[in-house]
Amino acid sequence: MLKDEDKKQIQDRLMDMTDSVKLVFFTQKLAGACQYCTETEQLLKEVSGLSEKLELQILNFITDKEQVESYGIDKIPATVIEGNKDYGIRFYGIPAGYEFATFLDVILLVSSGSSGISSNFQKEIQEIQKPVHIQVFVTPTCPYCTRAALTAQQLAIESEMIKVGIVEVTEFPQLAQKYGVMGVPKIVINEKHSFEGALPENLFVEHVLNAVKD
Repeated sequence: MLKDEDKKQIQDRLMDMTDSVKLVFFTQKLAGACQYCTETEQLLKEVSGLSEKLELQILNFITDKEQVESYGIDKIPATVIEGNKDYGIRFYGIPAGYEFATFLDVILLVSSGSSGISSNFQKEIQEIQKPVHIQVFVTPTCPYCTRAALTAQQLAIESEMIKVGIVEVTEFPQLAQKYGVMGVPKIVINEKHSFEGALPENLFVEHVLNAVKD
């Protein structure tokens, strides 16, 4: 799927990895069961082959029930980006288009174990005591989605209480309908709070903290 010149650029970026990262991919082989599972698996195989510090584990959504439950996977294709621990970061759908750059960014962040979030907000994020589930609905053609997706995943790295799902919404139209996704990025926090647009980091954090207060 990746062109040779793209592979070289990706390989150069992955040279900045600090520690190893495991990509845990959930798929289903039955015809018609998953629209982009085959393409996503191929993409992950190519990416993981570009660095010795990247490991790819492929699991079956139906038969590997224990792992599905432990990782909390409820739809496919799904990819977990795991470093020295599980930060609660999930990609649902193929990380293509603009979201591929975000995918690489998060691999590097997870590898470093550092969120890169502004020091102005680290203390507030670390003090969160309630579970927070952030869903970021994106499309591959949305240039503004990358900022929202990256910020959400940075927060997940910063706090063990925050879990994040990046959802490629065109692959899951039922979720678009459920959450009223009329434009992207759309961010839904704990099923109750939502906003649209790639907000600056401080406003994104403000939405998360307000959601925690409820």
